[in-house]
Amino acid sequence: MLPADPHSDRQNTEPEKRFWLQLVRYSELAFMFPAALVVGWLLGLLLDRWLHTTWLYMAGILVGIAAGFIHLVRTVLRDSN
Repeated sequence: MLPADPHSDRQNTEPEKRFWLQLVRYSELAFMFPAALVVGWLLGLLLDRWLHTTWLYMAGILVGIAAGFIHLVRTVLRDSN
């Protein structure tokens, strides 16, 4: 009887590990996108209070949305290679 191949278990679990790794990376987006939006909004509010303006919170929201999309695109491009 031939001995079992020690690499056979590794080959079977490799696609499963990759699946879980991608699941974790994409679930990270569910937290990073809203976090970027909230951080941009809060920084805008702080700048509004400091500079006595009323529109910088909206600019902060837009910067937060842009940061979230940049992170989204980078994650998708990293995983598509």
